[in-house]
Amino acid sequence: MATSDQNPTAPSASKVAPRVDRSASSSLTGADGAAGGRTVIADNVVAKVAGIAAREVAGVYALGGGASRAFGALRDAINATDLTQGVKVEVGETQAAADLTIVVEYPAPIQEVASNVRTAVAGAITRLVGLEVVEVNVEVNDVHLPGDDDDTTEESRVA
Repeated sequence: MATSDQNPTAPSASKVAPRVDRSASSSLTGADGAAGGRTVIADNVVAKVAGIAAREVAGVYALGGGASRAFGALRDAINATDLTQGVKVEVGETQAAADLTIVVEYPAPIQEVASNVRTAVAGAITRLVGLEVVEVNVEVNDVHLPGDDDDTTEESRVA
């Protein structure tokens, strides 16, 4: 049986390291020797790119959980669609990580849709934003059935 010495005053191992490298620094001097600059891309921009890419995947009905989709429906009604709904990102200087919550259209294969979302989001972030994507986590929150959106209302039993 192996034992290990643990220092009770040592920092807790339960602290989780950040998923992205926030300390990387690079020189942006061009080939002609001209001084470069620094580009800062807001988390919201990366989240928007990820949200748009995920919505374009076949089989994705919507993004977000139940409450955020309800608020999203209200925003859509006033033409204020939130493209970051259901998307959380962590952005460093050279890397990004994304967490998405999606609703899959029935009968699309859930694992395949999640894999396609992962690929599309990672590709879009890399291509459009220029960041290395370290992970894309996809949570499937619901399955949308074709009859769920029917606006047929039952005839009232009372006049």
